[in-house]
Amino acid sequence: MANLLMIESWLQSTGLMLPPLLRDAGHVYVLITRDPGLYRLPDGAPHPVLALAAEVVVAETNDEDALLAAARELAARRPVDGVLTTCDYYLPAVAHVAEGLGLPGAPADVLRTVTRKHLVRHALAAGGVPDVPFAVAATWDQARKEAASLGYPLVVKPVDMNSGTSVRKVVDEAGLAVAFAEATGPERNTRDQPLERLALLERVLEGPEYSVESVTRDGVTRVLGITAKSVAEPGVEAGSGFVESGHLFPAPLAPGEQQAIEAHVVAVLDAVGLTHGISHTEVRLTAAGPRLIELNPRQGGGYIFELVRLVTGLNPLRVLVDLALGREPVPGPSAATSAAVTFLLAPADGVVREVRGAQRLADDERVLGHETPAPGREVRPGDNNERIGHVLVADPTGHAAKDWADELAAGVDVRVEAGALAR
Repeated sequence: MANLLMIESWLQSTGLMLPPLLRDAGHVYVLITRDPGLYRLPDGAPHPVLALAAEVVVAETNDEDALLAAARELAARRPVDGVLTTCDYYLPAVAHVAEGLGLPGAPADVLRTVTRKHLVRHALAAGGVPDVPFAVAATWDQARKEAASLGYPLVVKPVDMNSGTSVRKVVDEAGLAVAFAEATGPERNTRDQPLERLALLERVLEGPEYSVESVTRDGVTRVLGITAKSVAEPGVEAGSGFVESGHLFPAPLAPGEQQAIEAHVVAVLDAVGLTHGISHTEVRLTAAGPRLIELNPRQGGGYIFELVRLVTGLNPLRVLVDLALGREPVPGPSAATSAAVTFLLAPADGVVREVRGAQRLADDERVLGHETPAPGREVRPGDNNERIGHVLVADPTGHAAKDWADELAAGVDVRVEAGALAR
C-alpha cells in the first residue's frame, strides 16, 4: 500500500477512472483542492475523486507556495509516498510539491516549459529538432505582421490551454482576427488560473495525425505505442476548431514510419528536458517527416489510456501511479489485438431531443464502453470538450476495431433541435 497526494483532478475520463484504480490497488490518497464543491457528478452525487479520498484538504492550489506549505503540513502528520494529478493545469504544481517533499517527479521548471506551447517550440529550435515554422503574438499588430510573414493558411492557438480549446485554422486576415481574439481574450482558465493571453501562430501541417504514449524514467524514454487519430476539421467559416473524432491503437504504420515517429518524439522529449513522467505527444507525419503538433506531459485522454491498456497490458493510469512512487511500470495481461473509440459529435448548436440506436450499443458484445447524450442536453460543435458521446470497442484477435467502432457509432442517430440553446 502507498500513500499518495492528489492535487486536483479532471472531472471526466481519467478523473473518473483513477480513484477506483487507486482503491483497488490498495493505495490511499489525500485530495488537495481549492474547491471541494467542484467535484460533483451531474446528478449531484460526490465525484469519485472526492468520495474515495481518505481525506480532503482545502488549500489554494493555484498558489504553489501555499500549496507546498499545505503539503508539508500534511506530510508532517501522515506519510506521503508520491504526488500526482490527472489535471493538466496542475502538472507544474505537482512537480513543485514533489521537489519540495523530495519525492519522485520531473523538474518543476521543465513542467513549466512543457505546459506552455510556445516555450516547447523555442526548446525544439534551440535543440535543433525539425519543427513547424511558428511565431508568437501578444498584440493584434504583431499577429498581422507574423501571419503575413508565415503565410496562410495558419493554425492559431492559445499557448496555455488544452483539449483543443480555441485552436483554429485560418485562411485570411479576417479569420485571423477572430482566432486571435478568441485565443487571447480569456483572462483565466476553467480552474481560475491566469492565462498568458498569447497567441501561437503555426504553419498548417499536412499529413495523418498520430499520438505517441511514452514513459520516461531516469532520462530514458520507452514508447508504449502509437495511436492513429481521426480529426474532424469543420469549415473555417463556422469558427470551429479541430476535434478528435476517433482513435485506433495500435496505428497501422509501416516499420520505417513507426521508427521515424518514435525517434522524433524521443528527440522532442530530450529537447525540453523531460527526464521523468508519462507523456502524450501528438504529431503529424508530413512529407518532410514527423512534426510536433503538441506535447502533453500526461497520459492521453479521449480513452487512449484504455486502448493502450487493452492491447499492451500497460495501463497508463497505473503507470502514472508507478512513476509517482518511483517504481518501474510492469505490464499486466492484454485483452485485444486492436482497440478503438469513435466519438459522437454534435451536428449543430442546439438541444438533444431524441437518441435512436443506443440500445444496440448495450446489446453488442464488441462494445466495452459507450455513452450517448440524454434528451434535453445542450450541445454544440467545438473543441474536444464538446463531444457528446463515444463507442469503445476491442478486437481480441484482429484489426477490425476501428471499422466496428465507426459502424456502431454511425448507427446512433442523435436528433438535435438546432438553435434551441438557452445561452
